[in-house]
Amino acid sequence: MSGFWNYLTDNYSQILSLLGEHLYLSIVSVLIAIIIGIPLGILISNEPKLSKPIIGTTNVIQAIPSLALLGFLIPFIGIGSTPAIVMVVLYSLLPIVKNTYTGLTNINGDILEAAKGIGLTKSQTMKKVQLPLAFPMIMAGIRISAVTAVGLMTIAAFVGAGGLGYLVFSGVQTVDNHMILAGAIPACILALLIDFAVGKLESSLSYTSKQKSISKKGKTAKRSLIAFAAILLVAAVGFKAYSTAQAEDKIVIGSKNFSEQLILGNMLADVIEAKTDIQVERKLNLGGTQVAFGALNSGDIDMYVEYTGTGLVNILNQPPESDPDKVYNYVQKEFKQKYGMELLKPLGFNNTYALAVRQDTAKEYGLNTISDLAKVSGNLIMGPTIEFPNREDGLIGLSKTYNMAFKDVKAIDGGLRYTALKNHKSDVIDAFSTDGLLQAFDLKVLKDDQQFFPPYYAVPIIKEETLKEHPELKKVLNSLSGKLTDEKMRELNYKVDSLKQSPAKVAKEFLEKEGLLN
Repeated sequence: MSGFWNYLTDNYSQILSLLGEHLYLSIVSVLIAIIIGIPLGILISNEPKLSKPIIGTTNVIQAIPSLALLGFLIPFIGIGSTPAIVMVVLYSLLPIVKNTYTGLTNINGDILEAAKGIGLTKSQTMKKVQLPLAFPMIMAGIRISAVTAVGLMTIAAFVGAGGLGYLVFSGVQTVDNHMILAGAIPACILALLIDFAVGKLESSLSYTSKQKSISKKGKTAKRSLIAFAAILLVAAVGFKAYSTAQAEDKIVIGSKNFSEQLILGNMLADVIEAKTDIQVERKLNLGGTQVAFGALNSGDIDMYVEYTGTGLVNILNQPPESDPDKVYNYVQKEFKQKYGMELLKPLGFNNTYALAVRQDTAKEYGLNTISDLAKVSGNLIMGPTIEFPNREDGLIGLSKTYNMAFKDVKAIDGGLRYTALKNHKSDVIDAFSTDGLLQAFDLKVLKDDQQFFPPYYAVPIIKEETLKEHPELKKVLNSLSGKLTDEKMRELNYKVDSLKQSPAKVAKEFLEKEGLLN
């Protein structure tokens, strides 16, 4: 408990900043869902033929996995807060639309007949009778949406939108329970507070409360609510407009969602800030390769660090190649021609794939090479990252080359695979040769004796448009070339993964030690 408290006190400013982002994104999403959902519910209550297709559509959206929906949205609307808000709005529609529809259609028919009998028009009946009676049901839908939105918004970090999910994702990657809790606990408290606030709002605006209070107060409450909603929407639009205006004056640096990438992203940013007058924005801790590369290709970011083998196999869909120069030259040429991207000089280390096992497993089966592993693979469970089983340069190609088949494959992402291995829930994991957690968990790395895995040299990739606008960047970024060996990178990762130092601090200290900020 003391360790968690120390983490909170050391990082309270970051946690508060992320909490503010999370609150902003959640409230804006729910307000938009209310503006769309309640009119839809009213529409289908008046037009019953539309109820099945509209409610059916919201049901289908609700069934789509959130990460899949984000992955679908990224190519169309990029990364950042926009796809996160769109995702949460789509998920929030079902309870609001359905509860509005249910509340309006379950009103006693005699009441509606009485309203008609005293001469009320349809719109007057809706405003003075149906909506007040359906209000509790509508508010119940809004409360469900509001609480759900807070939880869903943790995924916003996957696309660089910030929020408390940044701490959760980072904690999972580095096996840091304090960081996970620092993101999860405030998110839970925020959900409870929002539910409480919406509940209080429901009580103050309910039909019963208004009957007990002066009519003027009811009108004041309505106006206050409308004004509050308007202020939030204006703030959201203003924030988006400001961000768009500022984007032209910035270099935006991205990274994937693991420790090494966070360190490298901070290195690029620090060097640019130290040696140029260019303003830098860091959109770090994005999702995997497809998210980061898609963000670069769409112009949401200007650069990030990629690996030559990943560029060859996963982006260009070419078979693995063992010659590092051939891989680099091919990727450099194709990225320039197909995507208008420039590969800069390699940073120096080769973060290739590796297979790792516990020391007791290696001793029990006499494992030193992947060929040794192949002979006994039928007795072992593999717990790889989610990407690895689906990659040609991963388990697909590896199984063919070494003719092996595991007893079972249970994919689990991030640093959790190390925890699963340690707890004997799996026997083999995929790792990267520069992983700091290999040292922290004292694992045996098996030799790739048939040289299956291609080279994965880390290289900064940058949009050609960005280089044309800021030609000085090429020299500045190439000053990092060759400065990072496998051993140095492993040590930097170890500081983040095991010693729990921040990637920003580790990156800056390395650059200062190497004299790269002068």
